[in-house]
Amino acid sequence: MKQTILIRGVIYGLLAAAIWGGMYVVSDVVLKTVPPFTLLTFRLVLGILVLGIMLYLQRETLQRPSKSQTLQLIGIGVLGFGISVGAQFVGTDESSAINGSLVTSASPAFILVFAALLLHEKLTFQRILAVVLATLGVLVIIDPGKADFSSETFHGNIALAIAAITWGLYSILIRRVSIKIDTLIVTFIAFIGGLLLTVPASLIELQTRPIGTIDLGTIIGILYLGVVSTAGAMWLWNRAFALVDASIASLTFFAQPLVGTILSVILLNQLIQPPLIIGGILIILGVLLSIYSPGKIFSMRKGFKFSSNK
Repeated sequence: MKQTILIRGVIYGLLAAAIWGGMYVVSDVVLKTVPPFTLLTFRLVLGILVLGIMLYLQRETLQRPSKSQTLQLIGIGVLGFGISVGAQFVGTDESSAINGSLVTSASPAFILVFAALLLHEKLTFQRILAVVLATLGVLVIIDPGKADFSSETFHGNIALAIAAITWGLYSILIRRVSIKIDTLIVTFIAFIGGLLLTVPASLIELQTRPIGTIDLGTIIGILYLGVVSTAGAMWLWNRAFALVDASIASLTFFAQPLVGTILSVILLNQLIQPPLIIGGILIILGVLLSIYSPGKIFSMRKGFKFSSNK
């Protein structure tokens, strides 16, 4: 049963990261018309509408959180969707996509540290090695040599570092509150918390960067980002951390750059390069290592031998 829950949690995390990996293709187009914090606000509003409908349909079965729990979830939302995702948008805008992928790929490492400090999860050699393997896979795919860390991108890189650290902390806090509160409620209220920061930031942003001409493609892109990448993927990510240890769920984040690169090959007709294959294998090995349980395999073999001898 525990192994089934583990695998399900990993699948949820992989699906979320895969969706985010494809998100950048859409975001690049929409951000040309809608500035970052305004787009993030649209995403959160759409996410609230979608999850709000789901909450209404399940209102008889879900237990409402207390006032203190609600305030806690709002604070977590400010951290995750206001500060972290906002910093990621600002960082990518002022730096580069390569820098964004490289710096934010450090999030699983921060999750591992915060999991040990706040959740008292064991920093086993197996889990550390899994993170190292997956991180090497990301570095092979992204190629750090293409990153730009000049003074011109300094502020953007700082914002990306803040995004990586705060996303790690957000993910840990989500696991802690998900023990007592349903993931749907957690995600819904956290979205509301994010709006407390993104709405004021959007109003300031629009004074210098107004929304451009919105066409059908932009509308479809915003709907996709709000419904699929926000409501769907954020619920999947939160659910993954509710089901399995944070240090294991964090590794699924590495699917994001892998899927993004694969989609670039498919949609932009780029050639499949050896780094993509090698990096992909390393990421897959890292994820598999994180869920591998030698003790359970040994006990299965032992049980098989006992049956055959009998």
